[in-house]
Amino acid sequence: METNRPKIGVWVMIYKDEKILLGKRKNAHGDGTRSFPWWHLEFNESVEKCAIRETMEETGIKIKNIRMGPFTNDIFHEENKHYITLFVLCDYDKWEVKVMEPEKCEKRERVTREEFPSPLFLPIKNLKKQGFHPFK
Repeated sequence: METNRPKIGVWVMIYKDEKILLGKRKNAHGDGTRSFPWWHLEFNESVEKCAIRETMEETGIKIKNIRMGPFTNDIFHEENKHYITLFVLCDYDKWEVKVMEPEKCEKRERVTREEFPSPLFLPIKNLKKQGFHPFK
């Protein structure tokens, strides 16, 4: 018998020239909201390896200076989903942003603190409630 348990998401905050990369979610829970690039942590995979591998696969970006950031406990009541979201902070190494899965992400854009768009996906809202802002 399978028990419902939270899944682990790895969200990557990629910084370059005082800007951060966001995407507009599409065809999934949180459709139309903004979020950092993210993925599920795989069994026996380190958070850093997940961030490196998936960032390249999903955005075409090589990252460096990987640092563990905060985490959030995200409960999506309407969708009956529960995630522990681990945030990873990093810098770009090679920057050529691509949308590798257009069925899941409408667009990716680099934004400044002043341009930080809304609506935001729940994990970013929860992150801000904790007092953490990506541009601190």
